[in-house]
Amino acid sequence: MTVPVIRLNDGPEIPQLGYGVFKVPAGDTERAVSEALEIGYRHIDTAAIYGNEEGVGRAIAASGLPRDELFVTTKLWNDDHDGDAPDRAIEESLGKLGLDHVDLYLVHWPTPENDNYVHAWEKVVGIRERGLTRSAGVSNHLVRHLDRLVDETGVVPSVNQIELHPRHLQADIVRWCAEHGVAVEAWGPLGQGKYDIAACGPVAAAATAHGRSPAQVVLRWHLQRGRIVFPKSVHVERLRENFDVFDFDLTDRQLDAIDSLDPGDGRGRVGSHPNDVN
Repeated sequence: MTVPVIRLNDGPEIPQLGYGVFKVPAGDTERAVSEALEIGYRHIDTAAIYGNEEGVGRAIAASGLPRDELFVTTKLWNDDHDGDAPDRAIEESLGKLGLDHVDLYLVHWPTPENDNYVHAWEKVVGIRERGLTRSAGVSNHLVRHLDRLVDETGVVPSVNQIELHPRHLQADIVRWCAEHGVAVEAWGPLGQGKYDIAACGPVAAAATAHGRSPAQVVLRWHLQRGRIVFPKSVHVERLRENFDVFDFDLTDRQLDAIDSLDPGDGRGRVGSHPNDVN
């Protein structure tokens, strides 16, 4: 199975479907990532704060896969925004991953109360210039944060990784990203299990129509909307199911019906608001 790729605005191609290890216990990470790589995943998304970069690194090393066949993302944590801390943080992450570079490095949260995300972004851009990451992006940044980054540095992120699922579309951010050539990555693409996607009428109807699971329908919806997704599971059967989403297409009507599940006004958010993580 060949996973479609998206060309990022600073050059690299990123597989549109990957495997995310948020909340995967450190002791399970090597096994889970190894199973994902065996299934065919080539895009792995981790972060310093997840505490499992070492397991990701061990799985990559054990896989024997050529480095240029893999796309590895990690993230700069909030405590490392100031001074030269981002430079130390990327070196620590690379050491844990056993790599000489990652493919994408993200400012994990804007931490607006600390007012240091512009500096963090400048440092991540510098890390890209030094060759320690191929691409530089951000995560959880709202439109006002993105505007400020571009206004003050002149550098547009390649990616914005945001909470995005059927009940929380963040249309203003998605629109900004489309206008500026920024790829959108959806974290929590299935709502993190905090609501029952199978009980959502348009999802259930599409699942019945295509003979697919509700999760497969939602992942297909993300892919057809042009987003990058990396669902998390520690169960190999679910890993296989999540990867098996490239041989059917939702209709425009089905896509629009799933879009309509967002109640608006941010009421569908299931994770933290970017203003509240500092």
